[in-house]
Amino acid sequence: MPNSYHLSSVIPWLQYQSGPTRKMPPSASAVDFFQLFVPDNVLKNMVVQTNMYARKFQERFGSDGAWVEVTLAEMKAFLGYVISTSVSHCESVLSIWSGGFYSNRSLALVMSQARFEKILKYFHVVAFRSSQTTHGLYKVQPFLDSLQSGFDAAFRPSQTQVLHEPLIDEDPVFIATCTERELRKRKKRKFSLWVRQCSSTGFIIQIYVHLKEGGGPDGLDALKNKPQLHSMVARSLCRNAAGKNYIIFTGPSITSLNLFEEFEKQGIYCCGLLSSRKSDCTGLPPSMLTNPATPLARGQHQIRTKGNMSLICWYNKGHFRFLTNAYSPVQKGVIIKRRSGEIPCPLAVEAFAAHLSYICRYDDKYSKYFISHKPNKTWQQVFWFAISIAVNNAYILYKMSDAYHVKKYSRAQFGERLVRELLGLEDSSPAH
Repeated sequence: MPNSYHLSSVIPWLQYQSGPTRKMPPSASAVDFFQLFVPDNVLKNMVVQTNMYARKFQERFGSDGAWVEVTLAEMKAFLGYVISTSVSHCESVLSIWSGGFYSNRSLALVMSQARFEKILKYFHVVAFRSSQTTHGLYKVQPFLDSLQSGFDAAFRPSQTQVLHEPLIDEDPVFIATCTERELRKRKKRKFSLWVRQCSSTGFIIQIYVHLKEGGGPDGLDALKNKPQLHSMVARSLCRNAAGKNYIIFTGPSITSLNLFEEFEKQGIYCCGLLSSRKSDCTGLPPSMLTNPATPLARGQHQIRTKGNMSLICWYNKGHFRFLTNAYSPVQKGVIIKRRSGEIPCPLAVEAFAAHLSYICRYDDKYSKYFISHKPNKTWQQVFWFAISIAVNNAYILYKMSDAYHVKKYSRAQFGERLVRELLGLEDSSPAH
């Protein structure tokens, strides 16, 4: 967990204690934590929508004699089967019934492969588009909204947070072993997923999904340049952050003077890495964006200030630029390197490095537990990525609870336990 740092004198501290909002009992099960975000009422709606879609589909294309309406217990088992791919790292859920390396007899006995495939065929969160709906993610947006409400209700984030794209790309083992032909067959994702993440715990506070295609006001047809797109992403991720004195760390694609000044008026403070190639540098002094004729010594820096805003150029085997209104430019910090020892720097640089390195470690640890199942439909891809984030957030709350001190499950063990509880193979009596 990153250390605390001296803030600029203009920023007050948080007015609340960060962390879980609800004290879960020591007996709380994995599914209890998961259902803080995906409760029974959400699952029951999936049951209703799936059955509705199946009826309409058969009215249009002919009766399916093998179909029986899905139940709540079956919907939980269905989710459990797909979530199991995040632990086994096997792309095909059907491998559970295969008798091969990834087969699992105890899981396979809960539901037949034929029944699973029927539910998979008709599975829906929103069966039909309403006449007012124009959003490309209408089939999954109500679930994302419900998930967001669950995140907001269950956790109060720390003051320091990071905006970034989590590692959700293809499994590196698959990339390393598959043929070029298989790679070409894979469809590229048609969306990008951005998050606002607590840099003290790794809890993902907010999700924003951006469709890469489309002509709406948020589509790429309307947003021709990337800085404009990334500023819109940042505003969306921070729409509930105003007035809370949060400090937001950003990468070069989001960092800009205009955005940071806009956020400061809302009581949101920022510290971002700046790039003359990737960032919107409008309003910044050109002299600070080009490397000086005489190179700085390692650890030396130059600073230009405007009000609470500081533009820092720091040298460490290359020039690194930072824009911040969250840290005082006169506060000194240090970067500790394993081989070269301590390198002096402004405090903003030290804080940025500490918080970003924590998020990178989180990504390295938790991204390998994203669901491996890869459907073709974009809304389903978004749905399973969101479920993966919900499971990771559930594990973070579990580690911060009394239940963790009873049985200290690793992330893999927690995932296995959750799958078995969703399939009804383990006792998961609700925690009250």
